[in-house]
Amino acid sequence: MAADFNWAVGGEAGDGIDSTGKIFAQALSRAGRHVFTSKDFASRIRGGYTAYKVRTSVDKVQSVVDRLDVLIALTPRTIEENLDELHEGSVIIYDGERTTMQDVEIPEEMIGLDVPLKSLAEEAGGAIMRNVVALGAACEVAEFPIENLDSALEKRFKDKGQKLVDNNKEAARAGQSYVAEEYDHEFDYDLETTDEDYVLLNGDEAIGMGAIAAGCRFYAGYPITPATDVMTYLTGRIERYGGHVVQAEDELSAINMALGAARGGARAMTATSGPGIDLMTETFGLIATSETPLVICNVMRSGPSTGMPTKQEQGDLNGMLYGGHGEVPRFVLAPTTIDECFWKTVEAFNLAEKYQLPVYLTADLSMAVTEQTFSPETFDMDEVEIERGKVVDETTIDDHMSDSGGFQPHEITDDGISPRAFPGTADGAHMSTGLEHDEQGRRTEDTEMRVEQVDKRNRKVETAREREDWSPREFGDADADTLVITWGSNEGALAEAVEFLDEEGIDVRVLSVPYVFPRPDLSDDVAAAETTVVVECNERGQFADLVEHDVLERVDRINKYNGVRFKADELADDIKATLAEGVEA
Repeated sequence: MAADFNWAVGGEAGDGIDSTGKIFAQALSRAGRHVFTSKDFASRIRGGYTAYKVRTSVDKVQSVVDRLDVLIALTPRTIEENLDELHEGSVIIYDGERTTMQDVEIPEEMIGLDVPLKSLAEEAGGAIMRNVVALGAACEVAEFPIENLDSALEKRFKDKGQKLVDNNKEAARAGQSYVAEEYDHEFDYDLETTDEDYVLLNGDEAIGMGAIAAGCRFYAGYPITPATDVMTYLTGRIERYGGHVVQAEDELSAINMALGAARGGARAMTATSGPGIDLMTETFGLIATSETPLVICNVMRSGPSTGMPTKQEQGDLNGMLYGGHGEVPRFVLAPTTIDECFWKTVEAFNLAEKYQLPVYLTADLSMAVTEQTFSPETFDMDEVEIERGKVVDETTIDDHMSDSGGFQPHEITDDGISPRAFPGTADGAHMSTGLEHDEQGRRTEDTEMRVEQVDKRNRKVETAREREDWSPREFGDADADTLVITWGSNEGALAEAVEFLDEEGIDVRVLSVPYVFPRPDLSDDVAAAETTVVVECNERGQFADLVEHDVLERVDRINKYNGVRFKADELADDIKATLAEGVEA
């Protein structure tokens, strides 16, 4: 891998940290460099430490690492929070004229650049542009062509008028010139540019894009961190395709609205996080019992209760598998990369309609807010296939009528999948209820029909096991004695951790599992390994429990639940430590 470059800006919530980071990430992307971002932010509007980190290289990057090369520090705490990642030769850009930064101490082995950000910004048109001055200074340090920053500034501010765009460009050049003129220093960085064309997006945006591509035409949701960006992305876009976004008064209303749209024949979706899933559980059973296809996106965060809304965790697994009263057939899909968020969203809609049941599409905070670069071909719309399942029309509905002449939306079938008639289909009028029902949807307490309907609904899952491909993704050394299993957003860090381990002569085979239920049978894989390790972001090892349940063998566990995602170098060390413990035992 080519040398990577690690950059960050930090300050307090309300300091424009997010927009500053996005502008720089966009500039790097437009310069043909790969980008992978990470955010650390508090759950408040103003105050509290927040940071935006960017890792970039001309090669693909899939994780963050414990190293910072250039840091823009708007507060003293920013330096304190990042000391462990700063190294000899790291550059810290700060404004010594700012009251809180006047007495800041830069470690001797690092390079401090005192740049009057506010003053330079005021000369360019306004103090609000001080962060852009800092970006210009960073361009000089990294020898990054400032014209690429111009492009990102134009994209960011073009809707606000050319004067504002020009002022920001002037502010950036003021920062660049100040460093060039005031600091006679040869920095160790030279950011190469390429002619590659990349798309920069986060997991929430990929889910929203996948929903539109899949034909979703109704979305109802209630704002909640970190799922809100799904609704934000869809708003103003889905309408172009005849769809609608509704911001409901709460999560229960949102899922009920989506259920209503799905009953009307539209592909529908809602998205939320753990607390919202708790509220939606009441309707979850109705979706399954009425055999309504619906996609429910759960973007996990630290819980329980309100927990830490802006921190990482994969703690909702058991809730999605077992939540709800009674036995509810469901699917649980867990994309493992940002681009897979797009494709698994398309798959979720297809599975929901083919098998007429609720599908959990689960991401997590790290995946939701992380922005990464991809080639446009990654999201080839010509490859999107839409499967609406066993839909009947006027020419086929007669095959699914009762002896009394009524349509049977809950017909007992060998594969468990009943016919589905959209509203308006001739002779397709029917009812469905949350009460147990017969084949026509009429309530019943008949014991034999009860057993038949329960068996039929659960038979759909067994049919899916046989018909669909639930394979995990594999990488690393296929013949290694050590098997590492993971799910969700940990894949990127693990992929790079494998590279670190390979450099040290440690061979590892990795299985990354995007299907939680139904899920692949890993029995042969675990049996073939001398050591099996499961990596996940929760305390109990919820996916490890599933693996042990399936294969009837104990596995080692690497669990992280402090609210921070795995980093590649950290994960490599954790795997080495786990293997060493096994040898000592």
